[in-house]
Amino acid sequence: MIKELKTLIAVAREGTFAAAGHKIGLTQAAVSAQIQRLEAELGLEIFDRKGRTAHLNKMGQQVLMQAHDLLRLYDNLGSTTTGTPANVRVTLGAIASVQRSYLPDALARFHQQCPHCRTRVVPGLSMEMVNLVDAGEIDMAVIIRPPFSLQSDLRWTTLALEPYRLIVPRDTQGDDWAGLLSSQPFIRYDRSSFGGRQVDRFLRQMHFTPREVCELDELEAIIKLVEKNVGVALVPQTAREPQWPAGVRAVDLGDHTFHRDIGLVHRSRQSLSEPVRMLADLISAEVKSAFNG
Repeated sequence: MIKELKTLIAVAREGTFAAAGHKIGLTQAAVSAQIQRLEAELGLEIFDRKGRTAHLNKMGQQVLMQAHDLLRLYDNLGSTTTGTPANVRVTLGAIASVQRSYLPDALARFHQQCPHCRTRVVPGLSMEMVNLVDAGEIDMAVIIRPPFSLQSDLRWTTLALEPYRLIVPRDTQGDDWAGLLSSQPFIRYDRSSFGGRQVDRFLRQMHFTPREVCELDELEAIIKLVEKNVGVALVPQTAREPQWPAGVRAVDLGDHTFHRDIGLVHRSRQSLSEPVRMLADLISAEVKSAFNG
């Protein structure tokens, strides 16, 4: 039964028996046979089949949730003493700025409420996080919203819209953001990140070709370079960090303000385990508290 449940999860993630088989090293026929065996054992159909695709029906969604829980219990057999809850692990992806801002308090509350759970936070760029969630290697991720449509079985939950500001050294005169951007050296938010792509699109839409001196992904490092008079930069302002360092000031973009959409990418809530849903809710509550506080 364990191997059939693992195959069920693979099919749910990949969308077709053939793709699931390729992922877990089985032929399409072997995957089909395992699913048929599972349905016969349960006495019900869990997939709606249409051509080459297979979609979980309502009962299948319920079975999938139970399969995740059963496999976690199976993986933890022998790791706990009698009467002690299984040591469940939740794996979360998060970009660096989220790890420094919203995540620590949410994790602290999670471990207070769910002491038998373990967590693992995987760092990386937003694009990498989307791929890891899609591959089922992590449960969910807190990232910048991708500039493209997510795969059909992935979901997006917006947590915060962070406005971009032009930050300049404190002693730089003037509040004309366009003039400052045209006349000052520019520190660019790395274009390989989703946030950096937003900056790049903004510059192209505004027909700006700034005098670029540096390009990097780490927002904290960009802010420090501005503070050291290396140049100016376009960066998002988070609710957790409303105050800029003493050597920096922010210039509002007015009607041209654009935002960084921070949110959770995950599968449908019905397919998530209870601990994963709990952590997602705690992260959401933490972000709301930061904006309302």
